[in-house]
Amino acid sequence: MAISRIAAYAHLDTSDIEALGSELDAIRRTVIEQRGERDAAYIRRTIAFQRALDVASRLMIGLTSTRPGWVLGTVGLAVAKSIENMEIGHNVGHGQWDWMNDPEIHSSTWEWDMAGVSEQWRYSHNYRHHVFTNVLGMDEDIGFGVMRVTRDESWRPEHLLQPVRNLLLAATFEWGIALHGLYSARERAGNPVEKAKHTRALVRKITRQLGKDYLLFPAFNGRRWRRTLSADASANVLRNIWAYLVIFCGHFPDGAEKFAPNVLDNETKSEWYLRQMLGSANFDAGPVLAFLSGNLCYQIEHHLFPDLPSNRYAEIAHRVRDLCDRYDLPYTTGPLLRQYLLTLRTIHKLALPDSLLLATSDDAPETASERKFDVLRPFPGGGGTRSGHSGLRTALRRAS
Repeated sequence: MAISRIAAYAHLDTSDIEALGSELDAIRRTVIEQRGERDAAYIRRTIAFQRALDVASRLMIGLTSTRPGWVLGTVGLAVAKSIENMEIGHNVGHGQWDWMNDPEIHSSTWEWDMAGVSEQWRYSHNYRHHVFTNVLGMDEDIGFGVMRVTRDESWRPEHLLQPVRNLLLAATFEWGIALHGLYSARERAGNPVEKAKHTRALVRKITRQLGKDYLLFPAFNGRRWRRTLSADASANVLRNIWAYLVIFCGHFPDGAEKFAPNVLDNETKSEWYLRQMLGSANFDAGPVLAFLSGNLCYQIEHHLFPDLPSNRYAEIAHRVRDLCDRYDLPYTTGPLLRQYLLTLRTIHKLALPDSLLLATSDDAPETASERKFDVLRPFPGGGGTRSGHSGLRTALRRAS
């Protein structure tokens, strides 16, 4: 089932893992020492561009009367919403720009343009997901509570509907994230008063979002309010689908491993780093696609350094890839379409009972453990390339 001995799975011994962690710490220190005006200018330009695109798109929708004008305005609005959601809201919420001490671009004050409450999301995402990445029973982002993406979750008849659930989740992703954040916040709350407080906060946020997109902006367009209403609704759906695609391709393709709760016992910072590397996946992207994805095409780097500026992930990725080569670790990435098709395969496959599946629960593309190497392991438990042994990447090739 899930990985219970990370060192054994990774084919690294304790000294290798600590050395890997020291090198990752060095990368972090370098970026912290170098960040400055160039990074501050980047996020300010991004916010200015996003707001200008939002205004221009809404003017295109409201002032033109042609279908091409509506389509162009709607697509522009969807792109503006995606940038605000991912490259700005998500990354500001991680505290990537807190070092600027700018109250407008601070994780404690930014409220993003989507249904969820930023404060609730920060707990469910920054803490539950990023601290306990892919640990069963701890990371609530494993399937978001509505999808079966690992055989460690027992099959139930309702999972037969999973392909339909997947489509609905893609179209309504912001609402799924909003409820996900609320459930986490309510679970964390110590009493009914606190639970009710979180519920009221979400109701207020939803009321504001619905009023802005579906009442206020359409009202500005007078008799042509339907044109604006349909554009806002379409842009929100397009933004939801894009956010869903990026998030799913970073967490659920083959190679994004799951872990048993015991891996948290006395886990060191270096072991945490290794878990992030094994539990995340990238997709290949040039500068434009990276920007539109909030630089979450570098999901591995984001999970290693969630609070470092996103515009630094591309340069960090070169150093992380080099570490993977030297420690013979896989660097899970591939074209966006391929990563999504692998994710889609898992979603549809795990809708079925385990009795209909071929691979074992220790040696399946979506669920693997250190036991898959039992017949191959020439040494008892460790040994990366620093120790003169082949590592996980070589072992995976041999096991395939």
